[in-house]
Amino acid sequence: MVALREKAILLAAALAAFGASLAGPFHLDDYSILSDPVLTSPAGWREVWRPLRTRPLTQFTFWLNCQLGGTHPWGYHAVNLALHLGVAVLAFEALARRLPRRAALAAAVLVGVHPVQAEAVNYIFARGTLLATLLCLASLACWLSGRRWTAVAWFAAALAAKEECVAFPLALLLLDRRNLAPIAAMLALAAAAGTRVLWAAGAIPGAGAGAGSAVAALDYFAAQGVVILRYLRLFVIPWGFTIDPQMAPVPAGVAALAWLALAAVAFALRKQAWFLAGLLLLLPSSSVFPASDLAADRRLYLPLIAFGAAAAVPLSRVRWIWLAPPVLLLTALSAHRTWVWMSEERLWEEGVDRAPGKTRPRIQLARAAGGARAERLLREAKAMAPGDPAPAAELGRLYLETDRPGEALAEFGRALALEPNDPKGLNNRGAALAALGQREAARADFERALERDPCLFDARLNLRRLGAGQPPPGYCRFTPDQARALR
Repeated sequence: MVALREKAILLAAALAAFGASLAGPFHLDDYSILSDPVLTSPAGWREVWRPLRTRPLTQFTFWLNCQLGGTHPWGYHAVNLALHLGVAVLAFEALARRLPRRAALAAAVLVGVHPVQAEAVNYIFARGTLLATLLCLASLACWLSGRRWTAVAWFAAALAAKEECVAFPLALLLLDRRNLAPIAAMLALAAAAGTRVLWAAGAIPGAGAGAGSAVAALDYFAAQGVVILRYLRLFVIPWGFTIDPQMAPVPAGVAALAWLALAAVAFALRKQAWFLAGLLLLLPSSSVFPASDLAADRRLYLPLIAFGAAAAVPLSRVRWIWLAPPVLLLTALSAHRTWVWMSEERLWEEGVDRAPGKTRPRIQLARAAGGARAERLLREAKAMAPGDPAPAAELGRLYLETDRPGEALAEFGRALALEPNDPKGLNNRGAALAALGQREAARADFERALERDPCLFDARLNLRRLGAGQPPPGYCRFTPDQARALR
């Protein structure tokens, strides 16, 4: 009965913090799930396991969502919320095998209600982080109960959900240096998964990570000392969250000082195995494996379990009545974060406020706001980054949607001048030319776009609307709706 009551309290707290996420919309890469021909195909469950498909287990859950719920976001958010609740409960179960029960419950409550978890819970595309964490906790629970090789199997499943958990065996080694053979097996699996994802990132255009990252590996590493210190600050002082942090390139001196400060913190807490384990869990995404985004709050989701365990031991000595106000405050902050995520406009307004020097939040806010405000935001973004084709392309799209094809053509021309071989840019200019009645020039742009990307759906559809075009190559994959439109 005591265990049931503890879990009920834990679940109630996590639901109070994040339950409203069920009413949230899609964001950013969430839309790519709906436009993925593999995930929208009834037979796509076979395709998700092909070598170039990263994170196949997570992709399989997206496929299930697409087949059962279609384009409604509720079902996708329900799976993310259920995974988070499972993480909170399993964190309690696993940590109770190593920590005093009171400390394990305190750590699990931190995991369940801390506002830094909001991005992973509310952002559907971050599901891989939730799923990998849940499976790593299953592995930890098995390891601490003596089932070492079962723990290896759960870790293998976690790697199939998201490869950023590759440092989990090293964190486990900090906590238990016995039975090295299963640890060696886990490290071999981690090395294989890391090699595979590096290969896939290099082979998939626009992957945004590894070889496909817009950030050089050394520059990424230099910035991550500052980023990790920011993560630790968010854990201790949970304020200042944003979907798109303002992380400018870090000067060499600042980078060195940040890493020295981090090393000093690690040395001071060298006897705190849980804290060091949290730092290890951050390494793959926050120093070793470069990504176009220098920082993302969801990367703290798995490490937070270890940091929570480190903090929970001293906290567990405090009377529960004194812990209630901080827990209620964290829950309220998480509910507020979820409220922000429930609106595209609120989310990106916050992004603009927290990162006034970045263009992406302005572009995203313009898409959410529309109208005269969108035009103003896009003009600001274009002035801020005159060498970036994205603001001009987005401004052209806005003009085309509001029946101003002449102005759209000028903006699409500017975007193409900055990125002449972009197939989407050629298609955009062709759409503006078609709206102006210049059919032959439009057709030439659509055909040039398809020379560069034979599977670009918009260009093929635009050609069909002009009464031209050939059937796409057999290797092109389209969603069922796209295939019907092309027919």
